[in-house]
Amino acid sequence: MAEELEKNIAAEAPAAESAAAPKQRAKSGRHIQNGIVYVLATFNNTKVTFTDMHGNVLCWSTGGKNGFKGSRKSTAYAAQVIAGDAAKKAQLYGMKEVEVRIKGPGAGRESAVRGLIAAGLEVTVIKDITPVPHNGCRPPKRRRV
Repeated sequence: MAEELEKNIAAEAPAAESAAAPKQRAKSGRHIQNGIVYVLATFNNTKVTFTDMHGNVLCWSTGGKNGFKGSRKSTAYAAQVIAGDAAKKAQLYGMKEVEVRIKGPGAGRESAVRGLIAAGLEVTVIKDITPVPHNGCRPPKRRRV
């Protein structure tokens, strides 16, 4: 009787191991060597988005996602951390060369580019795409502080 029990346990052991560890599928490994980085630097936050050359978003990062709250999100240091975080995610796709397109008046404009370079990406073009009105809409009235 003990021998039969040992045979049953031995027969079930490989099945239990395979059920516990499911097969891992290979990821759909998109390998993208160059892309576009959009840096949106507002007065309250900085957002960094990585896309391929067609504009399809690969990864992104913001101040709140990296643990910054309140007025700390709009600092130059936060922008550098945000850019570095997004760059690490983009490097998993094989990203090496990037074009940088900066939009907005915030404090994180230049330091975001420094963060990308520090992460090991090669910046080929830096372009300012901040929208400037050609006397279109009337601007909001001036702040009185």
